[in-house]
Amino acid sequence: MFAETKDIPGTAGSAVMLRGRDHEVETLGALLDRARGGRGGALAVVGGPGMGKSALLEHAVRTASGFEVLGTRGNPPERSMPFAGLHRLLQPVARRIGDLTSQQAVTLAPVVGTGDPRDTDAFAVNVAVHRMLTVIAADRPVLCWMDDVQYLDPATLEALTFAARRLGGEPVVMLFAARDDRVGHLGGDPLAEIPRLRPAGLDDEVARRLLEDHLDGGVAEETAGELTDLAGGNPLALIDLARALTPRQLSGEDPPPAALPPRSRLRALYARRYRRLPADARWLTLLAAADERLTVETLTLAAAETGADLDALEAARTAGLIVLDGDAVTVPHRLIRSSLYAEAPLAERRAAHELLALVLDGERHRLRRALHRSATAEEDEGLAGELDRAASRARRTGDYADASRAGRRAAALTPAPERRAERLVAAATDAWLAGRPRRSRTLLRQVRPLATGPALRGLADLLHGTIELRDGTPAAGRQALLSAAGHLLESDRTLALTALTRAGEAACSAGDHVGYCEIADRVLALRGPAEPPAVELMFEHFAGLSAGFRGRHDEAAGPLRRVIELAGELDDCPSLVWGCVAALGLGDNPRARDLATRAVTAARELGSPALLPNALDFLSLVQFGQGHYPAAVATSLDGLRLARAAGQRNSAIDHLARLAVVAAMLGDRETALLRLRAVGDQPTARGLVRADGLSAWALACLDLIEDRHSDAAVRLRPLLGVRQVHPTVGMMAVPHFVEAAVHCGREEPAGRVLRIYERWARSTGCLVRQALAERCRALLAGDDTDAERHFQEALRLHHRTEAAFELAKTELLYGHRLRRGRRPKDARGHLRNALRTFEQHDADHWADRARSELRAAGESVQSEAEPALDTLTPQQLQISRLVSEGATNREIAAQLVLSPRTIDHHLRNIYAKLGIRSRVELSRHFQ
Repeated sequence: MFAETKDIPGTAGSAVMLRGRDHEVETLGALLDRARGGRGGALAVVGGPGMGKSALLEHAVRTASGFEVLGTRGNPPERSMPFAGLHRLLQPVARRIGDLTSQQAVTLAPVVGTGDPRDTDAFAVNVAVHRMLTVIAADRPVLCWMDDVQYLDPATLEALTFAARRLGGEPVVMLFAARDDRVGHLGGDPLAEIPRLRPAGLDDEVARRLLEDHLDGGVAEETAGELTDLAGGNPLALIDLARALTPRQLSGEDPPPAALPPRSRLRALYARRYRRLPADARWLTLLAAADERLTVETLTLAAAETGADLDALEAARTAGLIVLDGDAVTVPHRLIRSSLYAEAPLAERRAAHELLALVLDGERHRLRRALHRSATAEEDEGLAGELDRAASRARRTGDYADASRAGRRAAALTPAPERRAERLVAAATDAWLAGRPRRSRTLLRQVRPLATGPALRGLADLLHGTIELRDGTPAAGRQALLSAAGHLLESDRTLALTALTRAGEAACSAGDHVGYCEIADRVLALRGPAEPPAVELMFEHFAGLSAGFRGRHDEAAGPLRRVIELAGELDDCPSLVWGCVAALGLGDNPRARDLATRAVTAARELGSPALLPNALDFLSLVQFGQGHYPAAVATSLDGLRLARAAGQRNSAIDHLARLAVVAAMLGDRETALLRLRAVGDQPTARGLVRADGLSAWALACLDLIEDRHSDAAVRLRPLLGVRQVHPTVGMMAVPHFVEAAVHCGREEPAGRVLRIYERWARSTGCLVRQALAERCRALLAGDDTDAERHFQEALRLHHRTEAAFELAKTELLYGHRLRRGRRPKDARGHLRNALRTFEQHDADHWADRARSELRAAGESVQSEAEPALDTLTPQQLQISRLVSEGATNREIAAQLVLSPRTIDHHLRNIYAKLGIRSRVELSRHFQ
């Protein structure tokens, strides 16, 4: 049914093209269902070439059971023939023309080929087409699909869009598929009034599965990642790239392709557009492909140097090969840029680079000039040295992406293997600091056969282990880091200690505290009498944590206090994070928050995306531990976004798991489950014990809010004291275990666990934990007097903290106990306080419970909402700001790991709080 397009044969029909298209498929299904119910509609599927538009139409046809299906597609040779597309669409139902009025039949007869050709009145044809569709729909629903709309003749397109705008209550679905880069050439965008569906690019996981579908064996992870980045989520590009991989590229021994293969269908499409341009337009486009930071100023100088006509650039812009945005002149996508560059003859590429090196300013653009001078050169140590110096300057300004680019090129020009390996390690390190772990891994693979000296192997292992710690398997990272320490110990003791410190962190991430203590013993044996502050901090960090893991808490306190003191004197992000860990261990929450905040600031000032996700992880952890859930959510959402951007999946998993726990605690089941699905089985697969524990805790919280107390207790029990479970997560989950156990009549095990929790809460000095311990005592109390005493103490401690949600929950539980004890008047004040806080936190489940308790206590309940921004929760503020920036509900949902339906729910609450009705009014609040 779906013949292939002229430009891209073979794009439709493959099931893999629908991978990751759940939203699009759901939208099409809903449209068809509405038509079955008697009300149709129209939809324009608009996207770039190869994005699966035809596959979506084909899916709609396959699932349109019970429909009369009519279809047509644009054909460039027929674009000048009026009604050619309409003739193809209506041919199968030409016999139904007799059902129209006589005038409409006469009007439409020439179009479907059943009457004599004659001049037709366009408006009359449009009306007749609309009428014919409604006549056919009287028997059964109708699906009309129109593919390659950009090639339909204007008369056909006008008639079909005329009908689409007038479907009303008719059971007709009209689907238009068009290329977004060609819609503007249709004359005033005739699809403008039709709702649009834009197929999104495939995410990394779906892209990886699609690659594997088209490969006989597996593919190296970094190779798959590089291909995904190059393809930009385009399914057809991924398929073309997969089919062209060599065995060495599959294994990761050779770098992945830098462009689509020569026989790629997409590359051929871009090449045809490029070759159709006038000579000057081709030349100017090549300059943009050769320099992704090209400006109008530089292009003007280059055009003047060669006599090219700048006005020719308009032809390239019209062809969708150039974008002018302010002073920037760019090729719109890496896929197009790399294809155009690869298509150009070597002599033209060399001439483009030479010209750009000539016209770029020697001081302002030193690195770019060096890159252009070296672009087509072969081994040249002089040029490599110049690039080295340019990379150093970029590194000092925090431009790690440029530093890595210069380092890679310098390594390619270096004749000596060991020196080349040094430059590759430097480029890999810069790639990591720029947030490109896949590129870093690819470069490290090239280092291994070249590096012979222990120092260079140590540097490579240190970087490899760090990447595994943040983006791979911490157990593998630990081994690489221990190897790095062994290689580096004689040449750079500080770096060796850094490697050991990260190996210790990897052991903790895997829940291996025995292994951590073994590493600590190895480190402390290296301690000298007078160490620099940064080195002394590492030794004290190991001394304090290892003593704590061995149960010698009195012995741990002194070193941990010294870590906090030393961290306060230093300003680098890792030292501040270690200081935060020490403060958490001692229960010094204000100091922990201060150090975590400073670590985040230090990471931001450094300009490296690599350090920020971990710093935000600890800041969120501090906020979460202190019961500041809205702040923890805001921090983790920021951390999640940055961890994903930096390619640090382990950090992203930690943030997601914590976000799931908070959502579950607040009673938001849908959001919690959505985030848990995003976490999946990755904690188990990667050995991330803390995230694994957080996921189990979140599920137990969901059991609790649905009154499945026995299930919650069973789920939480393994977190409490079983080996290989993160001890902090286990301790923090104790109040929920006690709550579940009390409802199940398991007071004895709850009491045993609570005694351990109470000792921990007192040892940390954390008032929030002490308040929760008192609340647990109140729940376990056998008589009302004892319970009231513990509830009152819990409230006293809560009021000395900022943990508003936990205070509200304690008031709810206390109010419930008072009401059940036939003291409704005393209960109401606590229940009102709880309701107010739950509403402020947008915790609907708990607010409903508080209202039920208030009604049971004899009080009618009405929600109060003040029309001010400061009444919004942090999450509502984030959603509001994103709406004001023009983001769609789907885009907001993806960024915040929520469902579009949840975004709708939040927007309704936001509108109610602010007393407004629309996104436009909401945007005004942020102007």
